[in-house]
Amino acid sequence: MGKVVIDEEFCKGCTLCINACPQHLLRTAKRVGKTSYHPAELVDPEGKCTGCGLCALVCPDAAIQVYREKKAGVKEK
Repeated sequence: MGKVVIDEEFCKGCTLCINACPQHLLRTAKRVGKTSYHPAELVDPEGKCTGCGLCALVCPDAAIQVYREKKAGVKEK
């Protein structure tokens, strides 16, 4: 399971991350951020984010951080 954190101070709402998300879990927020842009936001009530990191990879402003949570009982190789 993944967690996406978007820094609204840097997000300009370019939608590159929205288009890159293979799970279609990002969207443009309805609210306007401090920088007068509609930032991207994660919409994942069912926990479908895999933490792939594609959204962070395509972000031109480095406004996205992705974290992966380990599943209980799974050993690392």
